[in-house]
Amino acid sequence: MANTFKLEIVTAEGPAYSEDVEMVTLPGVTGQFGVYPQHVHLMTQMEPGEITVRRDGRDTFFATGAGLIEVTPTRVSILTDLAVQAEKIDEAKAEEARQRAEARLKEKLSAEEVATINASLARSLAQLRVKRRPRK
Repeated sequence: MANTFKLEIVTAEGPAYSEDVEMVTLPGVTGQFGVYPQHVHLMTQMEPGEITVRRDGRDTFFATGAGLIEVTPTRVSILTDLAVQAEKIDEAKAEEARQRAEARLKEKLSAEEVATINASLARSLAQLRVKRRPRK
């Protein structure tokens, strides 16, 4: 039995990550869940949050937006609107985006505008949580 599987993370800008990994932890709609090699088939939605990738015994962290996850025994494919490695997150820009979104929510908006701004706010908060989380 193989001890790795292929992880592919794709955004609208193109591939964000594509490597053989040992394990990945994902923010699903029903909560955080882990995937190891030979996992059962699964298709689910992803919430904005944090992805933890274990490769060669080391963890890499990504802030992620909403998306779709497909799991097979040999591959995990993620299509998302945001995937940024923790060390590449610009904390000042994420904080600014959070503040802008919160300010806009105080205005009189249509339901569609509220949904768009809430999605932007969720992405900003995910980046800030990942960037500010203490690491070992």
